[in-house]
Amino acid sequence: MKKIGVLFGMENSFPGALVEHINARNIDGIQAEFVETGAVHLGKTPRYSVILDRISHDIPFYRAYLKHAALNGTIIINNPFWWSADDKFFNYSLAEKLGVAVPPTVILPHKQHPEGTTDRSMRNLEYPLDWDAVFAYIGEHGFMKPVDGGGWRDVHHIHNRDEFFKAYDQSRDLCMMFQKAVDFKEYFRCYVVGQKKVHIMPYDPRRPHAERYLQDPPAYPRSLLRRVQHDALVLCRALGYDLNTVEFAVENGVPYAIDFMNPAPDADLHSVGQANFDWIVKEVADLAIAKAKLAPNVLELRWSAFLGADPAPWKAPKSAKRKPAAKKKTSGKKAAKTLPAEA
Repeated sequence: MKKIGVLFGMENSFPGALVEHINARNIDGIQAEFVETGAVHLGKTPRYSVILDRISHDIPFYRAYLKHAALNGTIIINNPFWWSADDKFFNYSLAEKLGVAVPPTVILPHKQHPEGTTDRSMRNLEYPLDWDAVFAYIGEHGFMKPVDGGGWRDVHHIHNRDEFFKAYDQSRDLCMMFQKAVDFKEYFRCYVVGQKKVHIMPYDPRRPHAERYLQDPPAYPRSLLRRVQHDALVLCRALGYDLNTVEFAVENGVPYAIDFMNPAPDADLHSVGQANFDWIVKEVADLAIAKAKLAPNVLELRWSAFLGADPAPWKAPKSAKRKPAAKKKTSGKKAAKTLPAEA
């Protein structure tokens, strides 16, 4: 029997629905359950063929457990080695190399010395910092956020230099980034599953949390949705994520990738809504079942295995460049549909 395990924390709706959905299919030789583990024995092979990881980013014990399981043939969604090495500034750097639009971004030295370090530890650091060069590059309207964080923790919306330095002074020993604000008209949050399926969800981060997923969105240009789909796939394939959310803020028709380090993305029924919830449960179930059929897996641990050839940057299709004789209106419901993966 090949077992699919779900490793999770405080969330309720998604883990249970996923296990029920997989088991309801009655696939011979495959069963899903919640992961249960105690002390991890070095020489003992884990009993799961696949583990969906929803919590190890917060609990080092679980991360070590998953690395051990991966070494012994368990397929982990998402790969714990790559996830452990990741940070948001690297992701932005990679996106820029791949031709995906990202806002101008800088990484900043720690305001306070990290624990166990002193002034002598910082002798390679420019002092005083050239703040004028930072503002010339970014401008004064932007967002300050941790290089490795989530859930809007320690994120500051900056409008001028006074707000910048006030936020910087409050950053403690966190490593922070400063990123130019995008004056967006449209905003999308995209589920990406298996590096193949993209589900585009109109979203507005300015609304109260419970109202951010738009239930009656306007029609969007097909060419815009295709570029969003293309860039979301490019990012997740390069990052090696089988499950992720990618967020785009659209300014003057250009989708800027804002947030795409979400390997345990929000999938709560009450947050994302029934239609989006049903989609993510089904697609993750399909992915986990397909992975279980491949297990055990021989893990490639060299970083080069994660980074293949750079995909071509986005180019609008010729049909999108021609002005149509008559433009058909698309309902918001159709515009928000899942787009098929590109060939």
